[in-house]
Amino acid sequence: METLVTPKVSIVLHPIMADIEVKDRIKTAAHDLVMKYGIRTVSMDDISASVGMSKKTLYQYYQDKDELVKAVVDTIIDQNQFTCSGFVDKANDAVHEIFLTMEMMVEMFSEMNPSILFELQKYHPNVYQVFHKHKSEFIHQNIKANLERGKKEELYREDINIEILCLYRIESMFIPFNPDFQKSLNKHTLLEIEEQIILNFLFGMVSQKGYKMAMKYMEQKNKTVSKN
Repeated sequence: METLVTPKVSIVLHPIMADIEVKDRIKTAAHDLVMKYGIRTVSMDDISASVGMSKKTLYQYYQDKDELVKAVVDTIIDQNQFTCSGFVDKANDAVHEIFLTMEMMVEMFSEMNPSILFELQKYHPNVYQVFHKHKSEFIHQNIKANLERGKKEELYREDINIEILCLYRIESMFIPFNPDFQKSLNKHTLLEIEEQIILNFLFGMVSQKGYKMAMKYMEQKNKTVSKN
């Protein structure tokens, strides 16, 4: 009797696993195209061609572009939260945590189309609300925890206002995605702009002890860049 049960289970699970694999392939293709070209430019035709299937088949897995964009955004948010949460334990101190964040930015922003957030808000407002929730809750709490840690470790000045700097940091993080800002600084990459913003934020709030620590990590960062 037991030998008859196992085959039945495997037969049921196999098509489900296959569907998950196909959905992941579609989502990965959509992610790569959207990050490079932006949301509006990439069509369902482009995505179906990228994974080598008909658009009719594609719609069997994602009913429309909005659902697919949400799947991509959900994955990006999940990965971001997992990575940033790991930095807390990995970092030697609050300043080191910021430099680890900058390392993550290199990978995230090196090929990101700066129009993504603007297009997400304009053409997929429901999905944008998911991102906004991530921004106002997780990112806010993450930055606040870093500022509190830095003050406790005496790496950030005692007189900084955590709530004000927390909100400032969140908003400054997304300034480069503003279309008007991009027009003014179109000769610079998103990564270059983000690095300048975060470094000026950091050096504007460190104590003397924190300044020495930041310069140490800065030197290590520059050595790594020169090697690559």
